[in-house]
Amino acid sequence: MTTMQPPSIPAMPASLPLLDTDVLRTFVAIAESGSFTRAATQVFRTPSALSMQIKRLEETLGKTLFLREARQVRLTPDGEVLLSYGRRLLKLNEEAVTQFLAPSLCGTVRLGTSDDIGTRILPSVLAQFARSHPATQVDVVIGRSIDMTERLDAGDLDLIVITAGNSGQEEGRGKVVHTEPLVWAGREGGIAVMKMPLPVSLANPGCTWRNMALKALDQAAVDYRIAYTSESCSGQAAAMIADLAVAPFPAGMVKPPLRKLGKEYDLPPLGDYQVLLIQRQGAKETCNILAGHVIDALQGLR
Repeated sequence: MTTMQPPSIPAMPASLPLLDTDVLRTFVAIAESGSFTRAATQVFRTPSALSMQIKRLEETLGKTLFLREARQVRLTPDGEVLLSYGRRLLKLNEEAVTQFLAPSLCGTVRLGTSDDIGTRILPSVLAQFARSHPATQVDVVIGRSIDMTERLDAGDLDLIVITAGNSGQEEGRGKVVHTEPLVWAGREGGIAVMKMPLPVSLANPGCTWRNMALKALDQAAVDYRIAYTSESCSGQAAAMIADLAVAPFPAGMVKPPLRKLGKEYDLPPLGDYQVLLIQRQGAKETCNILAGHVIDALQGLR
């Protein structure tokens, strides 16, 4: 009687090469910056050292990862695949190391922010912080920048992220962590921008956006009327979406159905506004870690 043998399974190589985390970090930096030179400043190495790392990585994988052009480098299809893996592996490495190096950090950290910043960065900041410090509670307060400063000074908040240049704000206080153009925005295809006097939607008195807009309009001798005021960005956006007014808005927040109003409407340029990060003196280490996540998220807005 013949005994049937199970089908053989192709043997895997005795050992596959491991991807070095340092090389992956270099690869991701080059891919995201589009330049060996810019990436070199991020990872604190020379461009030639980065070239050698990528050459060895390509030899290990047997694939070409970058197309080198005169002024930039672009990912090949294989490079795009590796970029996805690289980001996930670096994130997983960060979570694993943090789990063992900072498992004891707990308690509460209190964060205050204005809504224009908070709505854009809080989801990613809170998710990242929760993964690395699940035992720490985060209390979030969203409101006017001047109110956040007062609550920080009163000891109610540990960390605030606010706009600079508001009325009554102490000049030179805090660290500038983000700079962004302030632009005129309105409804796509809307007619509010063509009305005279120009209807504008602004934040409440004291807000730096309001101050910048009114100063620019006055200096350009534009005939305007304040049609709507709101403490929140959503209130300003509602007036624009309804095509009842135009408003000064951060460039990164102008999304459909809104659009940036160009030079053809003869609206005065507004310039850039800045975002400040201020920490309470004597705050816990968890506050420093959360501040780092905030800065990383703000850099991602650029």
